[in-house]
Amino acid sequence: MRKLLITAVLAALPAAAIADEMAEKTVEARQGYYKLLGANMHILAGMAKGDIAYDGARAQTAADNLMTLTQYNLGHLYTPGTSSEDVKGSDALPKIWNDFAGVQEKGMAFVAAVEELNAMAGLDRASLGKAVQQVGGACKGCHDNYRAKD
Repeated sequence: MRKLLITAVLAALPAAAIADEMAEKTVEARQGYYKLLGANMHILAGMAKGDIAYDGARAQTAADNLMTLTQYNLGHLYTPGTSSEDVKGSDALPKIWNDFAGVQEKGMAFVAAVEELNAMAGLDRASLGKAVQQVGGACKGCHDNYRAKD
């Protein structure tokens, strides 16, 4: 019996290590997705603020990229066991998994803001600025509720 118990414990260790590695990889992938969003928002916000010269074609490309990213299904990037309490380096608060309706509402607000941005980005700097503020507000709404503070 003792031998069976020891064998079972030893057999479970690699599975736990694999599960931990999978959770870490999921968090890395999730963070990669948000880095792509951030890279495009950096361009758009820089143009809106005047830190980067406004270029309608470049602004539209960044807005198109954001639009493409909103089509990505994030479900696999938010698997249980990948919260800030589960994986070192994760910024996702555990309450995400208890409030999917709220998360979905915030996500839909983000998509709507990106759609508006997509329509305005190439017009002029003033239109871009208003739309960037809406997207930033949508991002903040989710961060304030579902992201661990640094």
